[in-house]
Amino acid sequence: MIYCVEDDENIRDLVVYTLNSTGLEAEGIEDGKAFWHSMERTKPELILLDIMLPGEDGISILKKLRADQKTAAIPVIMLTAKGAEYDKVMALDLGADDYVTKPFGMMELVSRIKAVLRRTVNAAGDAADSLLSLGMITMDTKKHEVRIGGSPTVLTLKEYELLKKLMMNSEVVLTRDQLLEDIWGYDFDGETRTVDVHIRTLRQKLGRAGDMIETVRGVGYRIR
Repeated sequence: MIYCVEDDENIRDLVVYTLNSTGLEAEGIEDGKAFWHSMERTKPELILLDIMLPGEDGISILKKLRADQKTAAIPVIMLTAKGAEYDKVMALDLGADDYVTKPFGMMELVSRIKAVLRRTVNAAGDAADSLLSLGMITMDTKKHEVRIGGSPTVLTLKEYELLKKLMMNSEVVLTRDQLLEDIWGYDFDGETRTVDVHIRTLRQKLGRAGDMIETVRGVGYRIR
């Protein structure tokens, strides 16, 4: 199930119709209040979330999703206005998996949705029966859990994928471009800044173990 949270009825209906026509089950939701009611009923596989919503806006909804362990890993694609660069950067910084700028083509939207869903499945499925451990950090990739010194910590999907990538390449320096391509799936028009932001929030959530992630000036990051 894909939720399309969009207050413009014409856009909402067109998106839902297109997704259902291409084999993706979708439901249209007009505002934040209706969205939270739907979340109580069914947790979706992915959320298309408009930033400019009546009442509670998309940025506020995204913050709440990422702060709750039950919804933190649900992939979210933000729908942003043309030229709203600040909104795009903020959405990525808060843990959005992608953004699509209005007006957008339906086939492009479907392609972006499928790409995010593929990455989500791969992230959950890779090394599904293994346990990664490094210093104070342990990661159960089957349960999708991370513990620091035995205590659980809640990460967004992108933070989890970054940590997993670093732990699976311990001592190896990974470039920002490499991380951007591997974790986000393609180059966000050179937006490597989002990698730095996610590394910063990841370090904060790891507490003392965050110091294990080192910045290699002018290159990227490594963990050891």
